[in-house]
Amino acid sequence: MTHRTHTGTEAGETRPEAQGLARASGLTSAEVAERVARGEINDIPVRSSRSASDIIRANVFTRFNAIIGVLFLIILVVGPIQDGLFGFVIVANTGIGIIQELRAKKTLDSLAVIGEARPSVRRDGTSAEIPTGDIVLGDLVELRPGDKCVVDGEVVEAEGLEIDESLLTGEADPVLKRPGDPVMSGSFVVAGSGAFTATKVGREAYAAQLAEEASRFTLVHSELRSGISQILKYITWMMIPAAIGLILSQLVVENNDFNEAIRRMVAGIVPMVPEGLVLLTSVAFAIGVIRLGRKQCLVQELPAIEGLARVDVVCLDKTGTLTEGGMDVNEVRPLGGTDEDQVTRVLTALGASEPHPNASLQAIIESYPPSPSQLDSQPDSPSDAQPDSQPDPQSESPSPSQPQSGSLNQAGWRCTDTLPFSSARKYSGASFREPDGTEHSWLMGAPDVLLAKGDPILADVDRLDREGLRVLLLARAENGLEAPGAAEGAVPAALVVLEQRLRPDATATLEYFAQQDVRTKVISGDNAVSVGAVAGKLGMPGAEAPVDARKLPKDQEAMAESLDEHAVFGRVTPQQKRDMVAALQSRGHTVAMTGDGVNDVLALKDADIGVSMGSGSEATKAVAQIVLLNNSFATLPSVVAEGRRVIGNIERVANLFLTKTVYSVLLALLVICWQIPYPFLPRHLTLLSSLTIGIPAFFLALAPNRERAKPHFVRRVMRYAVPSGIIAGTATFLTYLLARHHYTGPDALEAETSAATLTLFLIAMWVLAIVARPYTWWRIGLVLTMACAFLVVQVTPWLQHFFALKLIGTTMPWAAVGVAAVAGLLLELAWRWVARKFPA
Repeated sequence: MTHRTHTGTEAGETRPEAQGLARASGLTSAEVAERVARGEINDIPVRSSRSASDIIRANVFTRFNAIIGVLFLIILVVGPIQDGLFGFVIVANTGIGIIQELRAKKTLDSLAVIGEARPSVRRDGTSAEIPTGDIVLGDLVELRPGDKCVVDGEVVEAEGLEIDESLLTGEADPVLKRPGDPVMSGSFVVAGSGAFTATKVGREAYAAQLAEEASRFTLVHSELRSGISQILKYITWMMIPAAIGLILSQLVVENNDFNEAIRRMVAGIVPMVPEGLVLLTSVAFAIGVIRLGRKQCLVQELPAIEGLARVDVVCLDKTGTLTEGGMDVNEVRPLGGTDEDQVTRVLTALGASEPHPNASLQAIIESYPPSPSQLDSQPDSPSDAQPDSQPDPQSESPSPSQPQSGSLNQAGWRCTDTLPFSSARKYSGASFREPDGTEHSWLMGAPDVLLAKGDPILADVDRLDREGLRVLLLARAENGLEAPGAAEGAVPAALVVLEQRLRPDATATLEYFAQQDVRTKVISGDNAVSVGAVAGKLGMPGAEAPVDARKLPKDQEAMAESLDEHAVFGRVTPQQKRDMVAALQSRGHTVAMTGDGVNDVLALKDADIGVSMGSGSEATKAVAQIVLLNNSFATLPSVVAEGRRVIGNIERVANLFLTKTVYSVLLALLVICWQIPYPFLPRHLTLLSSLTIGIPAFFLALAPNRERAKPHFVRRVMRYAVPSGIIAGTATFLTYLLARHHYTGPDALEAETSAATLTLFLIAMWVLAIVARPYTWWRIGLVLTMACAFLVVQVTPWLQHFFALKLIGTTMPWAAVGVAAVAGLLLELAWRWVARKFPA
């Protein structure tokens, strides 16, 4: 697209500053107070989590809590209370879920305040950063590269102001804004600077209309959550006919004892409900948020923890990720006989005229600082209108603003025009007018863009790039800044060589990803050779063969092929970053994208998981699911590890819960077909569920787990749970039938139940022992503790009475053990067969 060079004026027009017009001073304190009193404030809070009432409602009012609640009330009527223990377990589980999610909410909210946007607003002629919620109608909001427009408004000042509205309109090209043009909340600045008056705030702003969709707590696609929902749907449909049949069956069988029929009917229905699975999923996510929060990692969308664990390709932005933000001027080489003093004057002029220098320009300012006599603080100067930043073409993000104001008066020079940096253009520029009226323009940017192909200077640049240095070219623009091809015919004046600071933790982080079989791709706007040299210093595989993105094919399939073959890419435009993410996804990859600059926004938005640095632009933080507030790339392994812990452990415990559901449904069907009393009372299954599922599942769900997340959660869980449940249910029913033939007399049913309970406990413990693998000392201890707890119940008289469990004789108890042993062998064979038949 054609980029404007004048700041809101047509060619040949006189700029407002040149006419002596003072910049707008914004509202006065009194006007702000009036608007606050009238309620004309931006009262839409930025939510980082669900409200407390939403959390309580989501944990209490669930389908299965309703089922369990009704059954609990029934037991309270028919008694005894020990058959209603399952109700107290549900209350405890729900309470744990609420407490953990409220803790997670507190963590999220506190981190969100740290990472919250603080726009710069001009009041009483003075600029100050304020919370988004303090903006009032009519406020003058200042903009600079990377800023997000937080309310709707109308442009008042524009210095090469280009705004990207792609997140709202889908149009990828930035829009040049002039005074009088509208600004929509949700858009962001990619070049230049300016200011706009807030015309719509609060619920009237465009972004507020998308508040629900754009809420920070959004349940983005989560295979874990959707998989569990799918499982629960299947279970509901299985439960309904089984429950109805069981009710009718027990009423017929126990026609002489209505209360006993009700108790055994409830006992058959309760274990079909995997209520703890939903609880543990919520708790695991919540604790994951708390753990990451302690490491200054803001998870704006909880399933992002899961998503990053599934990632197999991480696209890294070099600047701010592999390298630190700061840089140092290594040397300046005058070219073509250019006077060294003139180069110094130009670099000083460029630095002094820029109120918002990025890392590269900040390094130049530190080496060539303007003296106080070189600054003119006249209010009608261009810089008082907040001129656009002068970013380095190879810097991916703006750095914090430099507190400078006023136009430059370097040897009588006055800044008359600026050409803002564009990631697509790869250079920026400024024009200066001398006292005699002579005007000269300068460009600073990528040498391989400003120079013709084959220029001898590029040989020196290439050598410096291979050393991992960043090289900028200072050149005189013979055609001025107004020409569309301002770089054509530019006369080289000097090479500015900058040294980048490598992150000390980057090497270890790259090694972690390599060990975890996660491929890393460096995608940068810098020179490809320079990027490769930096990656090579960090020991990244594939760094020796960097690719210039300008030579990449546009066809998606061909681009994906090149991305699979190479690891380092330079001279990548923002649109190319987006295309590269799409190309990787077309090959079935789950892609994470890291970035901190406005040129990363489109790619961050399209990636499966977007990761932004806390010091990055407001635009990147707005679209990213994860924000590293400590700006440390080394935090990413912790996020990946936390995601793997959550997913791997939830899958692990899901096998326990769903095995119970399967054998419960099967037992109900077998009882209906044989027309015999249900073998258990609610208290029996509460005891079994607590010792073989509930308590151990809680510890297993929070244990370390580095296993890489795999797709098809439901399919893999059911492959194990269904055969396990069938074996457990069949073996238990077989023991029950044997006991019915063995025992006679008034206490026969209790003895039969005790034998069946022993078989089911041993089989369930075997399933737990399989799920707990690979063994560690604490896992072995957990299994043994649960076994000992059941043994205590069996040998303690009052517990025997409380749970109505008493093994009679030796023949049937040993038969129960024998049936359980055979079932255990079948379990081992089934699990091994599934693992071999369906390898991960």
